Amino acid sequence: MHSDTIVAAATAPGRGAVGIVRISGPAVPGIALGLLGRLPEPRYVLHARFLDADGAAMDVGLALYFPAPHSYTGEDVLELQGHGGAMPVEALVARAVGLGARRARPGEFTQRAYLNDKLDLAQAEAVADLIDAGSEAAARAALRSLQGDFSARVRALDEALAQLRAHVEATIDFPTDEIDLLGGHALLARLAAVRAQCAALQAVARQGRLLTEGLTVVIAGAPNAGKSTLLNRLAGHDAAIVSEQPGTTRDVLREHIQIEGVPVLLLDTAGLRQSTDAIESEGMRRARAVMAQADRVLFMIDAAADPKATGYVAEKAQLPPGVPVTLVYNKVDLLPAGVGISVAVGGETMLSLSALQGTGLDELRAHLLETAGFQRENSGTLSARSRHLEALGAAAAALDAADAQCRGARAAELVAEELRNAQRALGEITGFGTADELLGRIFATFCIGK
Repeated sequence: MHSDTIVAAATAPGRGAVGIVRISGPAVPGIALGLLGRLPEPRYVLHARFLDADGAAMDVGLALYFPAPHSYTGEDVLELQGHGGAMPVEALVARAVGLGARRARPGEFTQRAYLNDKLDLAQAEAVADLIDAGSEAAARAALRSLQGDFSARVRALDEALAQLRAHVEATIDFPTDEIDLLGGHALLARLAAVRAQCAALQAVARQGRLLTEGLTVVIAGAPNAGKSTLLNRLAGHDAAIVSEQPGTTRDVLREHIQIEGVPVLLLDTAGLRQSTDAIESEGMRRARAVMAQADRVLFMIDAAADPKATGYVAEKAQLPPGVPVTLVYNKVDLLPAGVGISVAVGGETMLSLSALQGTGLDELRAHLLETAGFQRENSGTLSARSRHLEALGAAAAALDAADAQCRGARAAELVAEELRNAQRALGEITGFGTADELLGRIFATFCIGK
């Protein structure tokens, strides 16, 4: 429990019908007395005047009191619902500050809920994911994680690991046992089952990460390959200027779209070519910079003008390493009748389409989802983040190492240590043993008042 009391607006800034101010901490009863003239009955709505320092009414509205520990934060909480608008809300916040509260930091209410064991860290992050959800599928996934579905699966895996560790550590405590537990089929089978359980959770988390964080797709290629036309087609409106003059796009253009509920950030970039123009060169530098941060690059090729993809061959060495590339042969509508595209370069995936006519776009959308690992039939998706995938990856690597030890040296201490490492990685998901620095970074991304 914290010794200080925090206050913040819980509704978005601006003009609205209702403005909500939330206060949490030990000073709530005294603040309620100063603001309302009384402490409301717990969990009952009170219609009251909100009083200033002179006892005059600042506003009139509803007040709700939730005593600790039965509140969102686990502390005494007072919620005031007054008229919307910047001035009435700020007046209530300032009055609470005058009565002993301080202004809350971003995410501090949810952070206190986590620290007071009302939520684990995965559930706390799901609060922000639900607020930021860009699609119905993402919102449903975040709600499942907020309700504890993701955490329950993590805890189930942790429990299986704990039981396996106990089994292995028995060989350390009783080294004279005639049964070679480490080399036995029973232990290997149990370890295989735990690894399969971890792999299944990884698959769910990858799906959830797609819905939560989405994909970043960069459209790159030579000038006049049809990059801006493709952006406009996928966005559904004229987001970029399209011109026959090469070099029309000089900066990075960004558009947010959805593909079957998955948020996708599309980035249209300057055409890649040799140029002495300072502005065009800067545009190309920015293009390569955003490609380095992309989940996938769509490298556009003018199928009619460059059917052998010589522009891509020339540019390939300068593309960021490690970023997957799909070659998109555009303008197939300009090819002579009966002529198709059959050129593939370096083993990259190849698609053909006409951005102008809209043909081949469904195949492109399906390709983006497929390469990202999206599974349409998965109805139980949970929200997840990149850090969750990293933690599960670390747990999987530790389990692989434990399996190798069981099949090789059979050193019980090393097997037990790898299983302990796997549990430690899982603990980072729900917050067990999480460093304060990481907690600060996580909750700093929340909005103030939540």
